[in-house]
Amino acid sequence: MQERELGTSGLRVSAIGLGCMGLSFGYGPALERKAAIKLIRAAVEQGVTLFDTAEAYGANEELVGEALAPVRGEVVIATKFGFRNGDPKQGLDSRPERIRAVAEQSLKRLQVEQLDLFYQHRQDPNVPIEDVAGAVRDLVKEGKVRQFGLSEAGVETIRRAHAVQPVAALQSEYSLWWREPEEAILPVLEELGIGFVPFSPLGKGFLTGGIDAATQFDASDFRNSVPRFSPEARSANQALVDLVGDIARAKGVSAAQIALAWLLFQKPWIVPIPGTSKLHRLQENLGAANVALTPLELADIGRAVARVPVQGERYSPASQQMVNR
Repeated sequence: MQERELGTSGLRVSAIGLGCMGLSFGYGPALERKAAIKLIRAAVEQGVTLFDTAEAYGANEELVGEALAPVRGEVVIATKFGFRNGDPKQGLDSRPERIRAVAEQSLKRLQVEQLDLFYQHRQDPNVPIEDVAGAVRDLVKEGKVRQFGLSEAGVETIRRAHAVQPVAALQSEYSLWWREPEEAILPVLEELGIGFVPFSPLGKGFLTGGIDAATQFDASDFRNSVPRFSPEARSANQALVDLVGDIARAKGVSAAQIALAWLLFQKPWIVPIPGTSKLHRLQENLGAANVALTPLELADIGRAVARVPVQGERYSPASQQMVNR
């Protein structure tokens, strides 16, 4: 697996990481623990060195900590703070004392002595970002945190935070069906030397071609509340999936590999973190690092996809209020 540096932070990781949320949270019933550990360790064996979790993902930190215990120090584990009592339903909480408490708890759950990358999960309007960055700066000085990150932050927030404590990475959604970061986010990240970690790089599974208007999600799957995943939106957005599928077939690879390879070729400091609960999908996703796209192919893909208008918001109204502050 090729390596990439997240911006100018000095933090080097595999070109493709693993988003671990779906193993225990968000996409229906949790994967059986032994199977989840087996998948994470299979990712390590295939060269993955960036693993993403969060306090808010239920028992996910404990799972990741146990799975990666044999390779502690050889991989980078990213986790997040920012919700009251670690529960998104309870609202936001990035008070400095809460950040410190989460850090201490995450260290124990992950079985590590230092948090490699500590993201603010969502911006708290009641706490100035300077106070947030200052709290993480203190943890960095104490050796409890290695690098600071932000998630779904807007340009002004990024600049203000970076002025207090250098931001190593921004994590936000970016894919062939959500390209908004190209407008203002990517330029400021490049200017400041901040890496970009796209989550949902496969459109929460939609870009793989495995979901259509008739797909039924488990009752606990958060996609049930996402406007972009309503049956009507899925039907309208099928044209984009079909287009990506056509491009993939012509290239002799899968739709998922085209979507991930396209992201990798946008900037050398972009590291997507697709998630999966299936070993064969893990192998497929990681294979995207070996897919070569010419400048002409990249331009053709970009132009073709831009002609297909995507229907539906990517978050529920309540969740939308927490992004790009």
